[in-house]
Parts: sequence; structure tokens; C-alpha cells
Amino acid sequence: MGYSVGQVSSLAGVTVRTLHHYDKAGLLSPSARSHVGYRLYSDADLARLQQILFYRELGFSLDEIAAILKDPQANALEHLRARQRQLREEIARLQRLAEVAERAIEVQRTGVSLTPAERFDVFGEIAFDLSYATEARLKWGHSDAHQEAIGRAAAHTKEDWRRLMGEAATWRAALLVAFDDGKPSDGERAMDIAEEHRRHLTRWFTPCPPDMHRRIADDFVTDPRAFALVVPPSQQRPGLAAYLREAVHANAFRRAGSGTDPQEDREDR
Repeated sequence: MGYSVGQVSSLAGVTVRTLHHYDKAGLLSPSARSHVGYRLYSDADLARLQQILFYRELGFSLDEIAAILKDPQANALEHLRARQRQLREEIARLQRLAEVAERAIEVQRTGVSLTPAERFDVFGEIAFDLSYATEARLKWGHSDAHQEAIGRAAAHTKEDWRRLMGEAATWRAALLVAFDDGKPSDGERAMDIAEEHRRHLTRWFTPCPPDMHRRIADDFVTDPRAFALVVPPSQQRPGLAAYLREAVHANAFRRAGSGTDPQEDREDR
């Protein structure tokens, strides 16, 4: 019993036109004909078609498939190894393209409108992690403060970013000295450093009241990507993220006790 072109098309999930093309190319010709002249495929023909479709899925051309099927013992392994190398190279190329796409998305997410060279020149080791930026958008994106921060970041010039990062570097140096000197995280020096960070955020991005500052500092401990925006990995020390968080919380408590007017945040801008 043989299978008609229509039956094979349905079984294999290929078009009748494709089967006719394989026949014309000499790649897969029906083994028999019906008494009225219709093509009929045998079980062996179906097995050959399965091989053809397998190699097509791997990206082999019809000529390559014909060569493999002509002498499978001599050619199949060699061709498969060659194709494996090509696929790995293609995977690597696509991965590089995906990384480029991530960087492009990163610029849109963070609102930093600088060229790659300018970004490297200005930010150095400090880099926006796409996954963190995306999660931050989901976490804070509904808030007016987040929208304002993104809008102001997008409006910053290269010189603005240079000044911002210079200010951040000075602040970071003070933080590292206080930590290395063993100053208590709830002491005046550490709290003053935390307060300067809060004011820095207000000056350059959006008003940052103590409650918001505490939530930001909590991320420093729970998410290394967040802390890397403040202190690059090469300058981090064990316990530094927790130290900064404790200083921020202590400063927030100090400000609450002093009755500081939240409107002061606006005056820093």
C-alpha cells in the first residue's frame, strides 16, 4: 500500500508543492504510481522524507542533503559536525546582537542620552544594569517621583552628568573613609554622609524624602545591582552596603526627630 501526495503532505506537515519540488530535484521521488498514474510513496520514502526534513530543520541546503543521503556513512557525521560549529557561531552572533539590543533598551529605560563613548567617559565603572532598571521601572514606574527622575535624567547634558558623577565620586570617597575608619553607622559622620546622598538624589533627579530614601537604601542590601549604581564593585567592601543602609535609616530617624520640613527637599534643586 502506498501513500498519495496529499496523504504524505498531511502526515509530514509539508505542502504538496514542496513534495513536487523534492521530486523534481531528485531528492525524493515516489517509489510507485497508482493504476491511474498518481504518485505513491512507500514507507521507505516516508523515512527518507523524515531525514530530509531533519536536515532542513538544521539549515542544510537541498544540495547538501542530497550529498548526505547519497552516502550517509561517509558524509553525515562530517556535515553534522560542520553544521554544529556554524550553529554555535550563529548563537554567539545572536547573543552579541541581543546584548547590543539590551544596551539600546538600557538607554531608553534610564533616559541617559549619551553616546557609548560619552557614557564610558562620564560613568566609568558605574553602569546601569538593564535587568535592574527594568525591575525598578516596574516597582516605581507608577509614581510621580520615578517619572520625574526619568524625565530629568533624560534632560541632563554631558556636562550635567560629568558634574553629577564628580559629586558622587566625592561623596563615595567620604563614605569609604568613614567605613574604613570604623565610624559607627548611626554616628553623626555616617548620617551626614547619608544625608548628602539624599540631597544628591534631590538635586539631580527627584525630591527624596526620608521614607523614599530608606526604601532605596534597602535595595542596596537586597540587590547588588542597586548598590553597584552607587559604589562600583572594585571599591566595594564586605558589609559596606549594610553600613550605608543603616546610616540612611539612622539619618531618616534623626530628621524625623528634628521635625525637618519635607519642603526643604525642593530647595535643594
